[in-house]
Amino acid sequence: KRGSQAEIDFRLTRLQAAWKKQDPPPHRVKPLPVQVIRRMATLAMHSRHERTKAIADMTILAFFFLLRPGEYVDTNSESTPFKIEDVNFYIGDTWLNPATASEHQLFAATRVTMTFTTQKNGVRGEIIGLSTSGDSLVCPVRAAVRRLLYLRRHGAPAGTPLARVYSEDSGPTPEKIQPRHITAAIRDAVKYFGTDLGFLPDDVSARSLRAAGANALLLANVDTNIIRLIGRWKSDEMLRYLHVQAAPLMQDYARRMVTGGEYNLLPNAQLVPQALLPAHDAVPMR
Repeated sequence: KRGSQAEIDFRLTRLQAAWKKQDPPPHRVKPLPVQVIRRMATLAMHSRHERTKAIADMTILAFFFLLRPGEYVDTNSESTPFKIEDVNFYIGDTWLNPATASEHQLFAATRVTMTFTTQKNGVRGEIIGLSTSGDSLVCPVRAAVRRLLYLRRHGAPAGTPLARVYSEDSGPTPEKIQPRHITAAIRDAVKYFGTDLGFLPDDVSARSLRAAGANALLLANVDTNIIRLIGRWKSDEMLRYLHVQAAPLMQDYARRMVTGGEYNLLPNAQLVPQALLPAHDAVPMR
């Protein structure tokens, strides 16, 4: 410090600025293209392992509802993943009782809703609903139905999180699906595509699904205000998730910039010869 004021010496300030320039760029997870999620869902459909099926279904729900890891799997003691009691199904406007509706009725559901309780940035009691996607596997309604039916077959109480799996090793207490399980499955699926996706397995994790859902909505030309509502963002923070690396989003911008970049500006008054101005409009030039 210099003098009596709490002022940092300019030499230290310059040194800090130089260090910042040398720092590597921050590592941000990439949004996950839907073809990776479809790959996970396809593998789960043919798998005999319930954990594989649960991981795929929770990945689908996180993608469509733009969820943070702590909202759909267990991250720590403070995480609040969605439970059976938070989910409801409808055929049109007709509510289906999750506890008693038949399997046939549930798979005929056209809409699923999730009620936010103590999730981050969610208004307590707020309900967000989505309809079927038209895809038999990558669909929020179908994924939620599969989780409900599985847990119901094992007699799980209404307070059971959707991200639970029963096994011989766990006994009556189900195992927790955690972010590391989601991350491992995502990275395995990414490896299948090689370099075609434009990123490496280490670039994605369980945190990628919130960004993936937001990016998919943007590329589908959904208004950013609607994306903020679905993702429950209270600020423009969501814009950080909408990666300009998404090729369909950026592919036409260069052409549009060339087309729109040719123009003339309205001249400043100082650039207009006074002789060209009408006499009554002439103003003194200073």
